Amino acid sequence: MLTVKKVLNNNVLIADHPEYAEVVLIGKGLGFGKKPGEQVAGEIAEKFFVLKEAKEQEQYKQLLDYVDESFIGLMNDIVEIVEERFKVRLHEHIHIALTDHLFYAIKRVKQGLDIKNPFLPETELAYPKEFTVAAEIIEYISNELNIAIPEGEIGFVALHIHSALTRRSLQEVNRHTRLISELVQVIEDSLQLKIDRKDVNYLRLIRHLHHVIERINNGQYMDNQDSLKKVLQSEYPVCYNLSWKLIKIMQQALKKAVPDAEAVYLTLHLQRLSKQ
Repeated sequence: MLTVKKVLNNNVLIADHPEYAEVVLIGKGLGFGKKPGEQVAGEIAEKFFVLKEAKEQEQYKQLLDYVDESFIGLMNDIVEIVEERFKVRLHEHIHIALTDHLFYAIKRVKQGLDIKNPFLPETELAYPKEFTVAAEIIEYISNELNIAIPEGEIGFVALHIHSALTRRSLQEVNRHTRLISELVQVIEDSLQLKIDRKDVNYLRLIRHLHHVIERINNGQYMDNQDSLKKVLQSEYPVCYNLSWKLIKIMQQALKKAVPDAEAVYLTLHLQRLSKQ
């Protein structure tokens, strides 16, 4: 038996759990007539998950004002799929953020509105595992609700999954994705070419940029390539100068210094791309 702490509605309540502390219990009629301090049998709940912080509990309560219980149940199945695929316990906020996002995404689809995602290729390249699971989730929802959800939504769900796995805010993850898209546009404009998004050199560049951003943010960038800088500056002046333009954009966006060594790596990537 668990002790009721807070009733969110007739079907959802927060209770004290002997192992997980505060948990959210979901089940038809589970909260009806219940009051704080009363006992409730945990096994009659259809779903339960941990939602520790008071702020998260309040946000979840607001979510229940416009999201019906059947969709809440579907979302908990989805979170379980993600946790099973990655063998982790996700940050509790995904129950709120992903539920809210998908609820409105599906609402737009039902209204006949298209979902466009200009960062879909970059997201797949940067987070391939998250993207694969997101594709599985979108297919699962489409089958459960008998609705055709556009492919672009896979990218958005992948970002939510990555945010929950890394405990980084979705805003930060989105900023990095947009930054890389901006860098690619600068490269295309400067070299006057249209990059083939399936080209292996493009794939390497995108992965490299994501890796660089993470290392800079974590303060783990320690490379030194002084011996190569002068050689590349002489051999490939256009790509070398462009590499510094990209570095300045990254520094402004990240508000952190990008080591000079990055000019070497970027120049090599740009030179491969310029051969197109």
